[in-house]
Amino acid sequence: MKLAVVITQSNAEQVFTALRFANFSRGKSDEVTVFLTAEGVEAVRLDDPRFDVKGQATSFVQQGGTILGCGSCLKLRDLAGNDVCSVSTMQGLYDLVVAADKVVTF
Repeated sequence: MKLAVVITQSNAEQVFTALRFANFSRGKSDEVTVFLTAEGVEAVRLDDPRFDVKGQATSFVQQGGTILGCGSCLKLRDLAGNDVCSVSTMQGLYDLVVAADKVVTF
């Protein structure tokens, strides 16, 4: 199954849960892409000792998952893509949603 996981917020617990779900789904051999938009792009810099967001994101990418971030949202926050999160666009989000069997939002 093709899953799109859209993260729109920067709450560390919610982002951690979304990424845990993405990792779990990859473990079931699903094709999963995570798209960060709005406050969700701040996930690339979350640092909460209770929720290992960076560890979940790194594990997800190592399992073959893809994390994309809205370029406009990143730019607004003076952030950039990195080795875990590539810069994308609204066209990228549209294409992801159209191709997905299921879309899950957090």
